[in-house]
Amino acid sequence: MCPSPWALPRRAPRGFTLIELTVAIGVAAALFSALVLGLGALTGARARQAMGELGGAARSLYDTAALTGHTCRLVFLLPRDDSTEFMYRAECASGPVTSAMDRDQEIRDATKAAVEAYRRSNRGSTRAADPGADPRAAATGSRASGSTLLDVLDSEKARVEKAAAFSAFTTPEIQPRKMSGVRVSVWTSHQRAKIDSGLAYLYFFPQGYTERAQVTVRQGKNVWTLLVSPITGRTSIVDGEPEIPRS
Repeated sequence: MCPSPWALPRRAPRGFTLIELTVAIGVAAALFSALVLGLGALTGARARQAMGELGGAARSLYDTAALTGHTCRLVFLLPRDDSTEFMYRAECASGPVTSAMDRDQEIRDATKAAVEAYRRSNRGSTRAADPGADPRAAATGSRASGSTLLDVLDSEKARVEKAAAFSAFTTPEIQPRKMSGVRVSVWTSHQRAKIDSGLAYLYFFPQGYTERAQVTVRQGKNVWTLLVSPITGRTSIVDGEPEIPRS
């Protein structure tokens, strides 16, 4: 039987175009990334990493203070509660400096000074850029800038170093770090309550002791707390968030 001359020819099977393949690969990559992030949140991978790094930094600073005779401290820069990131760095003094007994007041003063210094620097740069600008507009622009609390508090580093009380301290084991995906709160024996935003300090003294401290790290439903022994500087990790010691 001969085919009808009016019958339409069959089309060959059509493959994927380059655009379609690119879109498909992009969707697969996005789904894979979401899966990895979801598994990370379930296992608390970032919280575990933060615990390990903070524990190593604390032990290293304890040894450094004892061997050099200089007071050292771990500085935490903690954002507001709606942010899941934080920064920390190490600082050491040029000698055996004592810490304030009222840590809460020390933190309030340091945070206030950092914010004021940051606003002054922004205001000065605005005026330099536009000498004829209204000073009130410059101040308003400074407050309305898109800077985060971490940026404001990080300016405290320059202020502290300028005062020559403490200066930045780095080793291969201790580097300034910014970590995301976790929330952190810090308590030491000189505080009345935990600090979860602003500045927080953990001191290490030349005599071979540190402050009793609890550093709590949260990632989703995963909560761990790093306990720091004041006599030996040893660190241990416990599940959950222990109560603050009252004695």
